[in-house]
Amino acid sequence: MKYAVGSSEGDFEPGSDNKVLKNKLGITSEQDMVDAEDYLLFQLYEYVFDAEKNYEALNFQDIQKWHRLWLGNIYDWAGEIRTVNMSKGGFQFAGAPHIPKQIESFEQGYLSKFADLGNYSEEALIRFLTESHIEFILVHPFREGNGRISRLLLDVMVTQAGFEPLDYTLMEQHKEYYFKSIQAGVGQDYQPLNRLMADIFNQSNLQGAI
Repeated sequence: MKYAVGSSEGDFEPGSDNKVLKNKLGITSEQDMVDAEDYLLFQLYEYVFDAEKNYEALNFQDIQKWHRLWLGNIYDWAGEIRTVNMSKGGFQFAGAPHIPKQIESFEQGYLSKFADLGNYSEEALIRFLTESHIEFILVHPFREGNGRISRLLLDVMVTQAGFEPLDYTLMEQHKEYYFKSIQAGVGQDYQPLNRLMADIFNQSNLQGAI
């Protein structure tokens, strides 16, 4: 399902039949763009999880840096906060004028607690991952790639707590449930996604222990 965007950030690459966003590489094929973004995302994971890196704290500038490193060779606006309103399936994400304030709240409510995650119980950690993921997706700070960057953030958080990165197969298999769970988060109903997140966490760490 494509995003509805109301400005030039929604411009498409000429020759792409309005299917590929305007990009630096002149890519017009959807599959070629998927392949390029996936390859660069793999490189980003290698960078972020370099054994020599030790994230003692996180702020939103770190997330912007990840986004820029990932998509900077493809899109002019990589790493920049979106300036357009966006919706998906009739569901409206945070209005562009409100994003800076919501990012500030996200930093205070979640990123500021990063250093303490190793002290959380598994139940508390899963709840934290759930809430932080929902709030990030509702803000939807970037023009593209919010879901994938949010998963990277989850992996950084869960490894900070001493556990394995997450296997998102269940999330992919239950996309409709996942999307409805995100919508429920508007009213701070985190339970639907918390159930899915618990299954993802338990499955991922069971696999990691084998």
